[in-house]
Amino acid sequence: MNERTIQISGIAATAVYFTFIVFLYAAQPRSIAEVGSKARTTIENAATKGQVIIGSYQIDPAKFDAGLAAFRQDNFVVARDQFEKADPEQRDARTQFYVAYSYYRQGWGRVSDDDELFKKGLEAVNRCSAIDPDFRATDDNLKLKTPAELRNELEEGIKITPSDFNPLKVFRERK
Repeated sequence: MNERTIQISGIAATAVYFTFIVFLYAAQPRSIAEVGSKARTTIENAATKGQVIIGSYQIDPAKFDAGLAAFRQDNFVVARDQFEKADPEQRDARTQFYVAYSYYRQGWGRVSDDDELFKKGLEAVNRCSAIDPDFRATDDNLKLKTPAELRNELEEGIKITPSDFNPLKVFRERK
């Protein structure tokens, strides 16, 4: 073997070892068995980022459908989990609209609204508006069709107004 081949092999081995050490430091696996799952997750994240960069990013339709089924069964925590798995980069307006709507429906109450859930809903509806300013839901089961309508409901739920103390508020309908 010549000297140049040995040097290139040494540099390549050093680069691979360095990459492995950086991966271990970043992933922080707690056992040898966890290294494989962490590596798989890291590769999937890198692939998703690559899809975003080259412009071929798409949501996972199976996970979106599972989230939509959970949403329609009023299981909003599971629905949001599935929506987040379907759209890990938060780049699909429809998915972000459903995430915001799930925060609205879970946080809505006859007597009072959950401000923390409504604030998270506002973040999601703002992402939806940023992705597609002209978004309009086509789902007939939803009473609020646009991000502006949903944003208005979320903002009104966070504000403390005299109507919050109206006893007839318990008869209002959830949208």
